[in-house]
Amino acid sequence: MTDTKLEPFNDWPNDPGFDVDHEERTPVELVVTGNIPAYAAGTLYRTGPGGYEVDTEQGTKFSFSHWFDGFTQNHRFQIIAPDPAEPEAATRVLYNSRRSVDTLIESIRQTGGYDGSTFGQKRDMCQSIFRKVSSKFTPSGEPGELSNIGVTVSINAVGFSREEGDTSGIQNLWINTDAAEHRQLDPETLEPIGYADQRKLHPELKGHLSAAHAQKDPVTGDDIHCNYNLDIGQTSTYRVFRVSSTTGKTDVLATIADAPPAYLHSLILTENYVVLCVWGSHYAMGGAKFAETRNFVDAMNDLDPSKPNQWFVVDRKHGNGVVAKYEGDAFFCFHTINAWEEPSPSDSSQVDIVTDLSAYENLDIIKRLYFENIKSTSPGSRAYLNNKGATTRSSIQRWRLPFVTSAQPSSINRAGLDFAAPKNKSCDLPTFNPLYSTKPSRYIYGAIDRGFSTFYDGLVKYDTVMQTALIWSQHGHSGGEPIFVPNPDGTKEDDGILLSVVLNGHTGKSYLAVLDAKSLVEIGRASMEWPVGFGFHGAHYAAKDAKL
Repeated sequence: MTDTKLEPFNDWPNDPGFDVDHEERTPVELVVTGNIPAYAAGTLYRTGPGGYEVDTEQGTKFSFSHWFDGFTQNHRFQIIAPDPAEPEAATRVLYNSRRSVDTLIESIRQTGGYDGSTFGQKRDMCQSIFRKVSSKFTPSGEPGELSNIGVTVSINAVGFSREEGDTSGIQNLWINTDAAEHRQLDPETLEPIGYADQRKLHPELKGHLSAAHAQKDPVTGDDIHCNYNLDIGQTSTYRVFRVSSTTGKTDVLATIADAPPAYLHSLILTENYVVLCVWGSHYAMGGAKFAETRNFVDAMNDLDPSKPNQWFVVDRKHGNGVVAKYEGDAFFCFHTINAWEEPSPSDSSQVDIVTDLSAYENLDIIKRLYFENIKSTSPGSRAYLNNKGATTRSSIQRWRLPFVTSAQPSSINRAGLDFAAPKNKSCDLPTFNPLYSTKPSRYIYGAIDRGFSTFYDGLVKYDTVMQTALIWSQHGHSGGEPIFVPNPDGTKEDDGILLSVVLNGHTGKSYLAVLDAKSLVEIGRASMEWPVGFGFHGAHYAAKDAKL
């Protein structure tokens, strides 16, 4: 349904989306109602947290404290179109899921805690002291077994694994995070089958941090794509790199040592450039504070509005490295959306880079995502929103880097803000029609937070031309990232459907919602008898390319 009235805050339950321990390792068929178009056929993968607590052998309960640290669980929705010979048949949906951190969970169960690096774990000093004198569980010794990797999905990534011969179908499946390490899964069973860090791609990629959202060229398919590797040291160094889908070779496109180390979850891609925006999430003490905090949150300084964001434009086709630098007003961002090159409105002989992103005025959103601040039953969640709610909502913003073709890397140019959408029309977990990647695009889809819940309270379609928003909302239902599946016969940018995993907080059960991307009207759903954890990101692989 579309949103028609303000929803009450108090009775919007979301706890089942965080307190998850359900797996379906063998595919089960979901109950489909309504109509799921045949062109949706293929495989939808999702990844993200699947619970955050472990009962230990010491009789205690270990809990991660930040949503980003929950135990990774991966999900597979196999969407099967009806046989054309059976016109009355309906689209079927099979579902299976599996955690990929069994060794990590067993380690915590036996030792009573976790000493590894996290995104935002609050440390219990008494627990740390106890663990120093307790017996320590020793895993099998395979690299990465205790790594909790589960933010984005890469299908048929090149560089780490390369299948020869068969060029169709899902050849490999990798899960990524904000560290320079990656987990390989079996595409059907979701069983963990491999691990790699970015040094396997290139020996210079020795840093520990990277963007969970690498960028994929929509024409060449270069993938594990264009990304950066951040090596924190006495001089912190970003290395922007590209992996060729043709050769599997990795090239370092640029080395940047004149920017502060920062938490950068994503970067920007246009037809000819990779853009690294170093926004206001700088690590304290040049990154050295990591050794003390062992988590991202406490290692970051608060955003300083007097320190401008730095934009580095890297040539990705001709080996020219950094070709332009810009500065702009400070903001924080998890997710860039789309970017493209266009003639400058002030001089049509010049080329500007235009990019859309979901921006925050400070880092409050990171601290809001502690479980104590987002679970509906948490006593502190309402108080946190009353105090910080306005600053924890994003604004869709469009930024412009002018005259990029004539800019000189020795000078600093000014990045300009074209517009900022109101927060009650904006979103995070943004997506768009993938056919418009690196091309001018009009519509942005995502999860919206209007303050009616301690978490996301609807899905939105934002029209960047008309500056209007269309909202899908159902009271007590929390929707996740909407994945756009284009209609192959469509002629408009919004011809297609959205796939979003939604939790019905009243029943504690989830469903895969299928929305018309033009109207945001629900046209079908595949229902489950259990909750699916609130996840981060996913990817859809169309059946015309896949082996079902």
